[in-house]
Amino acid sequence: MSVSVLGIADDRALGSSVRVIVTRPQSLTAAKAAVDDVLRAIDAAASRFREDSELSRLNAAPDHVVSVSPLLAKAIGEALRGARLTEGAVDPTVGHAMRLIGYDADFGSVPPFAEGLQLVARRVPGWQAVQFSPGSGTVIVPRGVELDLGATAKALASDMAAASAFNAMAKEGGVLVSLGGDIAVAGEPPPQGWSIQASEDAATPISDSDEAVSINSGGMATSGTTVRRWVRGQTILHHIIDPATGLPADSVWRTATVVAGSCVDANIASTAAIVLSDRAPAWLVERKLAARLIDRDGGVHRLAGWPRQP
Repeated sequence: MSVSVLGIADDRALGSSVRVIVTRPQSLTAAKAAVDDVLRAIDAAASRFREDSELSRLNAAPDHVVSVSPLLAKAIGEALRGARLTEGAVDPTVGHAMRLIGYDADFGSVPPFAEGLQLVARRVPGWQAVQFSPGSGTVIVPRGVELDLGATAKALASDMAAASAFNAMAKEGGVLVSLGGDIAVAGEPPPQGWSIQASEDAATPISDSDEAVSINSGGMATSGTTVRRWVRGQTILHHIIDPATGLPADSVWRTATVVAGSCVDANIASTAAIVLSDRAPAWLVERKLAARLIDRDGGVHRLAGWPRQP
């Protein structure tokens, strides 16, 4: 990101880098505190890697009616909405599949190399198996189903953190929150908009030579197979599961970046693009979602209004 602002704070949370940028530097302390509160709450509610998280307790009580907090209910609701919008390409019932491929701890704790695994293609249980009542705040997770909200919860955290920070700033100025590349903005943007570098890795240093776009509202998200990956035997694995096989998606795209009205919607679409593979361009264009796709050979494809570069 390259933005003309003075208030910037960097940190780590939810296994990702955190960056908070405000257009009024005197508001940075209040904005960062509000962001931290949201991230702690999301971690306690929706982490798959904490035994004491609300999600872990829900997964440990199959076939029971479980009352969940409003925050976890919101996270589950967004995950199920993403499944409906993508017709199951993004599915929260991939938790067990994630464990089978070795993603059973925070990514920083996943060994980059280890002995081989015997992987068998098997469709995940499917989001329709989850019985969720938004009105009563209750969930029934059937036996054999494990929820993983990773595809949407971090993006939801970005949206909520940006909104909370803006409120903490007395709704004056603007704020950008980035969680490992899941970006949400709120309030009044800088004069030229929020300039965001389109990188395959959120840790890539800012460079004037790299492609960038500007947004004034909503969010932007990047999903890909090149950053969160590891090796088991001779097999390279990554964290985006194809629900149809229960295995890492075999996609023509290695990276998908999408801009949408919220970070959650952008993340749903970018994850779906990887899973949909060669069907992704038509899917994105039909939904008028500006996107930048990078194929396996590094070729860049800009769709649905994503600006062409000079």
